[in-house]
Parts: sequence; C-alpha cells; structure tokens
Amino acid sequence: MEKDLRNIALPMVALRGLCVFPGMILHFDVARDQSIEAVRTAMDSGRDLFLASQKDPSIDNPTYKDIYRTGVVASVLQIITVPNSKNLRVIVEGKSRATFSKGYNGAKFLCVDINRKPERGFAKKDEIYAEALLRKARDIFEEYSQFTPKISPDIVLRLSDDEAPGAVADYISSVIHLPFDKKQQVLQEMHPLRRLEKVCELLTSEIEYMKLETEITEKVEQAVDDNQREYYLREQLRVLSAELDGEDSVSEIADYKKKIADIKCISDKSREKLTKECDRLQKMGSSSSSEAAVIRNYLDTVLALPFDSETKDNLDLSKARRVLDADHYGLSDVKDRIVELLAVRSLNENVNGQIICLAGPPGVGKTSIARALADAMGRKYARVSLGGVRDESEIRGHRKTYIGSMPGRVINALSEAGTKNPLILFDEIDKMSSDMRGDPASAMLEVLDAEQNKSFVDHYVEIPFDLSKVLFVTTANDKNNIPAPLLDRMEVIDLYSYTAEEKFQIAKKHLVSKAIEKNGLTKNQIKITDAAIKEMISSYTREAGVRNLERKINEICRKTALRVVNEKADENTLVMKVTPKELPKLLGTPKYKEKNELKNEVGVTNGLAWTSVGGEMLKVEVAVMEGKGNVELTGSLGDVMKESAKAAVSFIRSNSTDLGIAEPFYKEKDIHIHVPEGAVPKDGPSAGVTMATSLVSALTKRPVNGKVAMTGEISLTGKVMPIGGLREKSMAAYKAGVKKVLIPHGNLADLDDVDKVVKSNVEFVPVSTLKEVFDNALC
Repeated sequence: MEKDLRNIALPMVALRGLCVFPGMILHFDVARDQSIEAVRTAMDSGRDLFLASQKDPSIDNPTYKDIYRTGVVASVLQIITVPNSKNLRVIVEGKSRATFSKGYNGAKFLCVDINRKPERGFAKKDEIYAEALLRKARDIFEEYSQFTPKISPDIVLRLSDDEAPGAVADYISSVIHLPFDKKQQVLQEMHPLRRLEKVCELLTSEIEYMKLETEITEKVEQAVDDNQREYYLREQLRVLSAELDGEDSVSEIADYKKKIADIKCISDKSREKLTKECDRLQKMGSSSSSEAAVIRNYLDTVLALPFDSETKDNLDLSKARRVLDADHYGLSDVKDRIVELLAVRSLNENVNGQIICLAGPPGVGKTSIARALADAMGRKYARVSLGGVRDESEIRGHRKTYIGSMPGRVINALSEAGTKNPLILFDEIDKMSSDMRGDPASAMLEVLDAEQNKSFVDHYVEIPFDLSKVLFVTTANDKNNIPAPLLDRMEVIDLYSYTAEEKFQIAKKHLVSKAIEKNGLTKNQIKITDAAIKEMISSYTREAGVRNLERKINEICRKTALRVVNEKADENTLVMKVTPKELPKLLGTPKYKEKNELKNEVGVTNGLAWTSVGGEMLKVEVAVMEGKGNVELTGSLGDVMKESAKAAVSFIRSNSTDLGIAEPFYKEKDIHIHVPEGAVPKDGPSAGVTMATSLVSALTKRPVNGKVAMTGEISLTGKVMPIGGLREKSMAAYKAGVKKVLIPHGNLADLDDVDKVVKSNVEFVPVSTLKEVFDNALC
C-alpha cells in the first residue's frame, strides 16, 4: 500500500501557524511522527513535498478535513537532525501553488493527489492597470517599511526589479508579519492582479494598526520618562539616608579586615585576595544584591576556618591504652599500631602524613576505634561519609560563582572540628564511584598525600589550607575496591571477623550494660547468663561483627522493660533472668542452629569456606553411577569452583592406577558433584582438595574421616597450593567440633593469626600433595 501511494501521490506535511509561498525558501522544525516520515520519504525518493496549513494549529494529529486544500508544492533542500532529539530541521523551497483533491489513509504519513496551479496571466487591456497596481504596492510597502526598521534594503530593491504582479504579491506576503490565516487568503487567490489587490488591502490595514501602536508607544515612553525621573529622585533620597545610617555597613567591613589581619598562618597572597574581596563588598555599600550576598557568604566561610587554632596532642601511652581497652575488646593489632603512632609523635612532633586504613567486614568496630583514637590523643573528631559519593566537587567544593555553591567535605569537616589538626575519619572509602562529573577518588589523592596536602586548595575557598597536621583515618569493607594509587598512600590494618569467644567477651563487658542503660533498666532487674549469650551468638546471629547480637540483646531488654512497667516493679527487683531455655520465648526459634554430623561417610568431605561474616563448614558430596562418563556439577558453583572440580577429575584420571581405581571409570561411570545450600552462590579455588577427596572416596568406596576438615587449591599434578582466610576457616572448624584440619604447607605462617583457643583444640596438618591429603582423610 505504502509503495503504491508514493508512486501516484505526494507526501504532505501539515504546517502549524506557517504559510509557504512559491519562490520562498523556509526552514522549520518537524516533530510529529507522520510529518517526519513524510519528509524522509520525499528526501529518499527525490520527490517533491506538498505543504499546506492547518486550519487550527492546536490540533496535534490533523486529518485531511483539518487542513486547507490550497498549499504549495516544495522541494526539500536539506534535512538537519536536531541533537538529542528525534526532531528534524527542514529547509524547503516553494515551487508552485497546488490543491489536493484526495487524501489516502493507511500510510504512516499524510499522502494526497494534487492539482498543480500554474501562475495565470491577465488580459492585455489590464497591463496599464497592472503597472499602476505595482507602483501602488511598492509605495505602500515602502511606507510599511518605515514602521518596521528590521526590513532589509535588499527586499525593497528586489520589489523594484520584479515586474510580475503575482510574484510581487507572493514575495510581500512572505516577508511581512501577518496572521497565517490572512496569508492563506493570499495563497488561495489564483488571479495575480486580485492577489496583489488583496496584499495592498492587507498592507494598508496593517499600516493603520502600526500607526496606532506608535502613538501608544510614544505615550507610554513619556509616562516611563516621568517614572524614571521620580525613581532617580527617590534613589538619591535612599543614598542620602544610607550615608546617614550606614555605620553598620562600615563596621562590617572593618570587622572583616580585622579578622583577615589577625590570621597568622596564611600567605601574603591569600591575605591580599581576601582583602580585595572586602574592597569589592565595600564598593557595593549596603546593597542587598545577589553578588554582595555571595561575597559575604564567602568571607564568612573562609574566616571561620581554623587557620591558627590547634590542639595539643596527649601522648600519655598508658592513658591511650586504657581508653582503647575501655571501649574495645581485642583488636590488638590496631591498638598496637595506635600506641606506636603516639610513641613516635612523643619523640618527633613534626611527623606528619601517617594515614591509616582500617579494612574489615561490617560491625567489627572500625568507625568506633577511630573515635576512640581521637579521644586518646585529645584531638577533635570529624567524620566524613564517602559512601555513594560520585562527584569530585564533594571533595574539592564548588566554584563560588555558582548558585548554591559550597566548600567540599574536607573543608566542612575542618570547620566542624574547629582546629587545623583534628582526626578526620573518611568512612567507607571503598564505596566511592565516578561518573561524568568527575572521579572523587582522584581528588582524594591530593588530600591523602603529605607532600601535596600542605597547600590543599578547595574550589570554593580558593586559597591554600595546610592539611599536613590532620590525622586521617579511613575505613573500608573491601580494600580491593580502592584504586591502587589511593591505596598506596595508606597503611592498611586488616580487621578480621570476631571469634565466638571475642563476641562473648564484647557482649558481656560492653553490649549488655549498654543495652540495660539504653532501655532504662538497672542491673538488678535483668540478668543474662553466660550460657544465654553464647547461645545467642551461635544460634541467633551469623555475622562478622556484633551488630545483630546487640540488636538481640536490646530486644530482650525491651521485653524486660515492658514487664517492668506492667508489673510496676522497683529498680531492685529481679524481673527477668535470661537462660538458654528462655531464648525461644524471647527471640523465637533459633535461625542458625548448626547440626554438623561428623560421621564417616563415603563421598562426603568436610570443606572450609570463607565468607564476609566469617568462616563456614562446607560439605562436598559426590555420587558415582553407571553411565557414559558425564560429570555433573550442582550447588550454584562459580566458574573457578567448577574449574577446580574439573582439575580434580583430570588428576584422578591420570593417576587412577596409583589410586586403585578401575581405568575405564571415566567412560562407564557418571559423576555428580554437589555442594549443599544450592541457593547460596559459591566460588573460589580452595575447595579443590575437598572435591578431590570426595571423588576418590566415592570411586574407591573408602569412607572419609568425619572429624577431618580441609582446605586448599590443587594443581593438575596433585600439588596443594596456599589459600586465604585461614583464621576464619579454622574458627569454623573449631565451632563444628572438627579435630584435625588439613592445610596447605604454604599457609604455615598464617597459623600465627589463628586464635589460641582454636590451636589448642584443633590439630593442623600441613600437606603438600594430594597423596598426603588422602592418607590423612580416608579411612
């Protein structure tokens, strides 16, 4: 249908508020889909376009009855695509008048049959009248141009050269400002003389309107002049009043200049810049303009910065240790590093640029240890949260010329602290990201570099500020997400997951008393036994830190508070004693009750896995069936874990004779390797030895020792290679009741980090080859 229409008809564009004449070059924007399709069709097929005006410009989707029948056949000279829009900018040239007789439906655009209307002539007897009409039209247009100074002299020159009445009428109509319906009347007139008569009539009417507008404009201007004179006199009165009552403005400028002069630790160039800003404000007087407000805000912000204010460090090492121990249990590495920092500062006060990054899972005390460090040193403390920051201006600030501009977070933190040597904590530094507005991590490179931050320049402040005396501490959950150049500027201290014993001590010494006080109770009203705390740790929480444990203790305290209120008990009456038997009533059914069956089984091996909330026991199961040699892997395994399974199968195939396995097993047996808890994604190479042991057990029917657990990556030659997270994995083995753990020989040095309680209850056996693993694990 669409192809046939293009052959017999012209595409049509309905114009809104526009009228095109023959010989006229016009550009306009096309936004409607059917109009865009019509223009593209005309351009692609090399055909003309029929342009006609809508009767009502407000109609968005006109039909043929909504469009004037008379229009212009035009050629498309150029199509320009409007950036960031589907719209087109079209340049066309009118060729001849035409009317459409029939419109077609069903196409993506308006399409019509047209009847071209060539320019008509006139009788010889009318030539003298035509000449007189042309002269009159030129005179009227010249008078019209006097009221419209924007008309180019070239237009008048062209009218004097053109002798065709119809063409003159069309040209005048195309260049003067008339409502499009008036222009449509001219377009619909086919006789050239009557058309020019119509134009003369419209021009004369338009001139009368313009004369009236000129008179009205002159009257308005006279009234405005009178108003301007009155305004000028009133302004003089206002200025005189300001001179008499302007002491506040003068004292404000003097106050600013005094504050600038009193600052000691800034350069002469910075002092000069601030003084110039004061001079600019003084020239504006007591003006309430937006520019004066910008300068005031700038001076207030800069002069509030602690250029000279500094606190003296408390370098008493024993007091610092007491403060740290009072608020935090464990974390010996962090505490030792902080005490070392204070010891160095006591010997050399000029040591700067020490930046500490505390990296570890959520809830292990990274943020609170930074606050404790500030208290121990006697420094002011300010925290800057970097989670989700994507704009460089958040660090460096905005230019003060922008509306609503402000300093960056570093300068704001200094203003909040009130000293130039506070402890500033950059929390969640690994959560920063970048977009089109810049990379905040790159801006942090200057902040955390002692060689550069001596003259840190915020975009808003515009003068250098010395950050070298600031002690920066950062926190991160995953240091691998920190850009390498930024990580290189920091000394990383790893904080590991709390062991069950550490959680117990933290809860007993800190969390219970804190929750009792928070919920308005006394220690006499509630007693939580040690066994209840241990039960909450093992059966109601599973985390690296203690946040959920604290929530559970608070939940118990809230229920106790409710009972205290209902029973109207006094502060010395024991209302609740919490034992393990009471926990299901208070906290519900245990969510993490572990039931590890440590019995000898064929094809089932105890593996050890690392998670963000600590270690976990992970069983690997293998089933061998009659089949065609297929290997099936299930349990939501990642690519690395699948590759470990394939490596284990390949090793067993290549060493089947030594292992006592019938050689054609890979042709006659199907092997299914499964890791339980299939909804939880698992990945990593450390389950290689576990998979290999389960495979050998299933193929040889030899059971695996249920009290043995293992971890390690394997190679195709049967070597056992080092892994990570041994501290957390060993704790999981201890909690599960495992008596022996096989570890790679390359991880022997990591045993120093393993908890003493674990090492005293679990035997660690280093292995270098899979043969050693099988000898220790298989019964």
